[in-house]
Amino acid sequence: MIKSLMGGIVAATAFVMLNSAAMAAGPEVVKGPAAEADCFAPWAADTLFFKFPKKDGPYRIALANGYIANTWRIQMIQTAKAYAAQKDVAAKLKEFKVVSTGEDVPAQISAINNFIDSGYDAIVVNAQNPTAFAPVIKRAKEAGVVLVAFDNILDTKDAINVNVDQKGLGELWGKWLISHIPDGGKILEVRGVAGTSVDTDRHNGIHEVLDASGKKWDVTEVAGKWDDPTAQKVTADAIATNGPFVGITGQGGDTGIVQAMIDAKHPFVPFGGETENGFRKFCAAHAADGLKCSSAGTGPAQVAVAIKTAISALEGNVVPQSVKLPLAIVEDPNFKAGQDFFPDQSDNFFVGNSFPTCGINFTAQEIMGQTKADQ
Repeated sequence: MIKSLMGGIVAATAFVMLNSAAMAAGPEVVKGPAAEADCFAPWAADTLFFKFPKKDGPYRIALANGYIANTWRIQMIQTAKAYAAQKDVAAKLKEFKVVSTGEDVPAQISAINNFIDSGYDAIVVNAQNPTAFAPVIKRAKEAGVVLVAFDNILDTKDAINVNVDQKGLGELWGKWLISHIPDGGKILEVRGVAGTSVDTDRHNGIHEVLDASGKKWDVTEVAGKWDDPTAQKVTADAIATNGPFVGITGQGGDTGIVQAMIDAKHPFVPFGGETENGFRKFCAAHAADGLKCSSAGTGPAQVAVAIKTAISALEGNVVPQSVKLPLAIVEDPNFKAGQDFFPDQSDNFFVGNSFPTCGINFTAQEIMGQTKADQ
């Protein structure tokens, strides 16, 4: 009798373990293409495609942001709220929650864990570190929570990543400098937030291109945190101590970088930078003075693509594990007022804030009507 009972317990335990393993398996890996192939473009030919079990809506979705203290992140939060408020999107949402935790990686992980414990259907994250989230990724998978990382993505195949080619963006800026500086020389590189995948990938792209050029480069690196006031200060300090420079590349805060050049009476030089409206204003106004610009990146509206991806996955549609977004690129001499930059709008507004293939397009007024506060 005891032996029979023990056998039953062992069998039941094995059944539970098998069920737990099945739950931990996460989404089914299927053949592509994605349900909205024009929007959800796979990163590469070997990108996996996921199909999650269909859930009935409306859904509870959370945005777990990290760093908030720069214009791009503020506009990203505003864009997320604007997207969630659109009539057709709002109809699919029971709740949309936003939390920003700063540069504290454990705090961001804790926020994601709290969302999992609270029963959210999907969590969208701009990760402070690409490799530190393995335990919480596993928890989300086991709980059946759709986890979508964007911009600063996660180093995993167990979550969905949505991003532009950040390393390719660095390569583009490096090529711009090489093509406009025939003899090499002293370069200023204004980096972003240390430890993030975006900063690392862009930095690596720049240096791989410069190193392969055969020219001699002397690169001064400073941390501008993608923020105009911070970038302006570190640029002013770099000009004072290491300048002058024959070229500049900035990952963000580029309006502040140019302002520091003007204040220091530093000659205008070729510049590879991001898509801030103020930066593009400067590029158009001072091109004849030597400020030859490549302005490229992706607007904060990529958060809307990430939310759209999460909703599509919850609806049981096929989505790529890694979604590749297009870059918004304008280069000298093609800066056109009213199209590539907007003279009457804020310097702090990021241009290129639409993804037409996803049906995502925002006006400045729609975005700026939202706040950056948690909700």
